[in-house]
Amino acid sequence: MAFRHTSVLLEETVDGLRVKPDGIYVDATLGGGGHAHEILKRLGDKGKLVGIDQDGAAIEAASERLRGFGERVTVIRSNYCDMERCLQSIGIEKVDGIVLDLGVSSYQLDTADRGFSYRMDAPLDMRMDLRQRTTARDIVNTYGEMELFRVIRDYGEDRFAKNIARHIVAEREKGPIETTGQLGEIISRAIPMKIRKNSGHPAKRTFQALRIELNHELEVLKSSLDGMIELLAPGGRICIITFHSLEDRIVKGAFRKNENPCVCPSHFPVCVCGNVSKGRVVTKKPILPSERELEHNKRAASAKLRVFERG
Repeated sequence: MAFRHTSVLLEETVDGLRVKPDGIYVDATLGGGGHAHEILKRLGDKGKLVGIDQDGAAIEAASERLRGFGERVTVIRSNYCDMERCLQSIGIEKVDGIVLDLGVSSYQLDTADRGFSYRMDAPLDMRMDLRQRTTARDIVNTYGEMELFRVIRDYGEDRFAKNIARHIVAEREKGPIETTGQLGEIISRAIPMKIRKNSGHPAKRTFQALRIELNHELEVLKSSLDGMIELLAPGGRICIITFHSLEDRIVKGAFRKNENPCVCPSHFPVCVCGNVSKGRVVTKKPILPSERELEHNKRAASAKLRVFERG
């Protein structure tokens, strides 16, 4: 299957970068190269774009799509948490902009054997990076009931997390849970019929939770944000697109902390902690997809864009 992905909030994100023709930019979740392609269109001959992605299929597809831009593009297979090391390896210390699109690509969702989708029966996988050994199958079949409950509650925000975890543990006593279809049926049985009728797919939240746990998505995001802001040159911007409240909360909090890092008690007349602001939050409220975009891409519905500018 060819790698395809419709870039969400494309114009808004690249506009948010305020691309300089001779600047250096990083698309840290390269995917199919949609945001990267738009950035490169705005760069001059001296400009440079570095694309980073951990998915081998994305690297292959984006490399082909961006081939015409020649030496202005460098593509690296890695996780964005290793951005500083990746940039240092090619002699870059500071950049003028970073894009992070935290969504699962259409390719990953629509390729059955990647195991991300509850709509197709396939092996339980969900690895963003196929070089990783652990899969969603391992989590489903080896985590204890309380561990499963924690994952589904915290990362899926599912009010039926306890019952879902109980049903999974009971079912796997008969034999291992191998496929997305099996798991989807187990989850459905754990949720009351009237809820199933009036809500979206019953497995959506649990599948999200398993994917986040397996790929350490929130830990990677939390541990990387301050470092990415440090990599920005003065006036440089980072644009981050999130797709659920857990990610958005982390980004919002990190941007606020970097804008106002003072930890002095509010009654102190002046700051004595010595923490200095790293810049400013450009988007006081997140930028949302337009009605027109939503008509063409329903998967953009939960997307939020936030922008921070280095001081």
